[in-house]
Amino acid sequence: MKRMKGADVIADVLVQEGVPYVFGICGHGNVGMIDALHERQDRITFVSPRHEQTAGHMADAYFRVAHKPVATLTSCGPGSANMPMSLACAQADSSAFLAITANVPTSQFNRGPFQESYHHYQADFPSVVRPYVKRSFQPSRVDMLPVAMRQAMHLMTSGRPGPVNLDVPYNVFQEEDAVTLPAVRGGAPVNRLGASPEDVAQTAGMLLSAERPLIFIGHGVTLSEAGPELTELVDRLGIAVVMSPNGMGALDMAHPLSLGFIGRNGTYAANEAGRRCDVLLTLGARFDDRSSSSWKQGYSWNIPPTRLVQVDIDVAEIARNYDPALGVCADIRTFLRQLLAEIEARGGADAARRRGAHWRERIAGWKAEWEAHIRPAFLADTSPMRPERVVREVQGALPEDAILVCDSGVHHNWFMQFWQARRPQRMLNTWGFSAMGFGVSGVLGAKLAAPQSPCVAVVGDGGFTMTPHVLCTAVEYDIPVVWVIWNNYAWGAIRDLQLGPFGGRELNTSFTAGDNQAPYNPDFGAMARAHGVEGVKVSSAGEFGDALAHAIAANKPFVIDAEVDVNVKPQSVGTWELPPLRHPEPAFGLPWSPA
Repeated sequence: MKRMKGADVIADVLVQEGVPYVFGICGHGNVGMIDALHERQDRITFVSPRHEQTAGHMADAYFRVAHKPVATLTSCGPGSANMPMSLACAQADSSAFLAITANVPTSQFNRGPFQESYHHYQADFPSVVRPYVKRSFQPSRVDMLPVAMRQAMHLMTSGRPGPVNLDVPYNVFQEEDAVTLPAVRGGAPVNRLGASPEDVAQTAGMLLSAERPLIFIGHGVTLSEAGPELTELVDRLGIAVVMSPNGMGALDMAHPLSLGFIGRNGTYAANEAGRRCDVLLTLGARFDDRSSSSWKQGYSWNIPPTRLVQVDIDVAEIARNYDPALGVCADIRTFLRQLLAEIEARGGADAARRRGAHWRERIAGWKAEWEAHIRPAFLADTSPMRPERVVREVQGALPEDAILVCDSGVHHNWFMQFWQARRPQRMLNTWGFSAMGFGVSGVLGAKLAAPQSPCVAVVGDGGFTMTPHVLCTAVEYDIPVVWVIWNNYAWGAIRDLQLGPFGGRELNTSFTAGDNQAPYNPDFGAMARAHGVEGVKVSSAGEFGDALAHAIAANKPFVIDAEVDVNVKPQSVGTWELPPLRHPEPAFGLPWSPA
C-alpha cells in the first residue's frame, strides 16, 4: 500500500483505465485535482472550455463516437450546477462519462460554507443530479476512493451506458492515506448479455413465418456496435429497417431496405411499413413519443395486431409503451449473433425471402412515391434557402466518414427526415432530452474522438447564441470543426407550433429589433472573426455548397451563417400529440387503414 493524495488516486485510475481527456473548468474546489492532472499531462490531457455545460456535451459526444468514456471536472457550487443539462442529455441517450464534481470540505459539512447546498442535507449536490446519472458517489475519505472509482468506471459502460457522478469534498483531493489502486480492467467491454435459447428460437420462428416483417433499430444497436450483424440479417431475410435518429448509420442508409426515421417527421415509407407490418423486431429502441406518433394507433404503429419482439439491454424499457409478444433482455450484438446462428441451423431463409417479395415491392412503391413528392424541393435554388436544399448540400459536401452533430431545433426535424448516414457513430443527436447546446458544444468532443474525420455541427441561431463561447475553445485548442448556423431568425420549432394548434398567433418566437420589428440576429460571421475563427454568411444554395466545401477543406474552425426560409415547415407523415391539444393529421399520407 502506498500513501497517496486523493487527487492522485483519481488521476492514476483515470490513466490506467485509458481515459485520454478530462474536460473541465478550474475553481477553488478542484485546484488540487488540476495539479494532479498536470503532473500526468503526458498521459491524460486537460481541456478547459469556457462553460461547464460545454465540458459535459464534449464528453457525451466523445463517447458516442469512440465508445470510450472520458471525464469532466467542475468546482463546487455554480460550476457543478452547470452540469445537469449535459448529464441529462447523456443519460437520456445512453451516453457515458464520469462527472467529477467538487464539494466543500467534510469538516464544514452542514455549516453553510461558501457554495454548499445544505438546506435538506449536507453537501447535497448529489441530490441535484440524481435523476440524470446512473449513480452518484460521494467518498468522504481518501481510502474510499479506490472502491468508488472502480465501481464508477465499471458502472458507466456496463449494461445500458450512462453518466456517473463522483462528488469529491475539497479536503479529499488534498489529504493522504495508504491505499491500493483497483486492478487495471484492460478496457473490459460492456457485458455481452445473451438471450435464452427459447427466446432466440421463438424470434427466429416468428421472423421466418412472417408475411410482412420489419425491424426497428435505436441507439442500442449503435452502442453494441452491431451494424455488421444487423446488415447480415437484413440481407439474409430481406427485411426492411426503420430507425430512430440515434440508430441511423448502423445500417447504411443507402441500402435499399433502409427506410429511414419513423414517426412524426420521418419518411412516408417508414410509417407505412410500421403501420402494416405483421411482425416487428425492435432492437435497442424505446418507442418514445416522436418515433411512435405519440402512441396513436395507426399513425406509426399498430401494436397489436402487429406482434412485437422487443430486445433491449435495459429490462425497464421492455413493455414500457407496448405489450410485446416476446420481450428479450440482451445485448443487441450478442442476440443478433445468436439469431443468425439459429436461422442458419433451421434453414428457411430463402423461403422467407420469397414470402416477403410482395411486401418489399409495396415498400419500394412507398419509397418511390415519397421520393417523387420531395425531390422538387431538393432542387430548388431560392434565397433564403429551402431547408431541403440545405440538407442536400450538406449531404453532398460531407464524405462518408464525416461526423454530423445536430443541435436541438427545427433544423433537426429536416435532418431526421432526409439525412442518409452511411456509417454508425457518424450522426449524433440530442434525442431524448433535446438539449440546446449539445450540437454546438459536442462537435468539439466528436473531433477529439475522431481527429481524422471532418466534423460539422448544424445548429440553430437560437442554440448557437446560447453557447457561442465554443469559438474560444476551438481556437485555444486548435480544434478544426465547422458550425453551420441555421439562421431563420426564430425559435422555429416553437413558432411552427404556435402557428398550428394555437390558431395562427406568434408570440416571443421570432428574433426582431427596431420600431419596425425587422428580423434580427447578430452578424455571426463577424462574431466568428472576432474570436479568430473564419466566418462567412450565405443566402443561396450555390454559395452555401461552395462555402461548406471550402470550410471542410480549410481544416480549421469555421462558421457558416446560412439564411434559411423560416416559412417552409417540416412535413409530418405521422403525428405528435401534446394533450389536451388535438393531434394534427399527417401532411403527407393518411392514417392507417386496413386496405
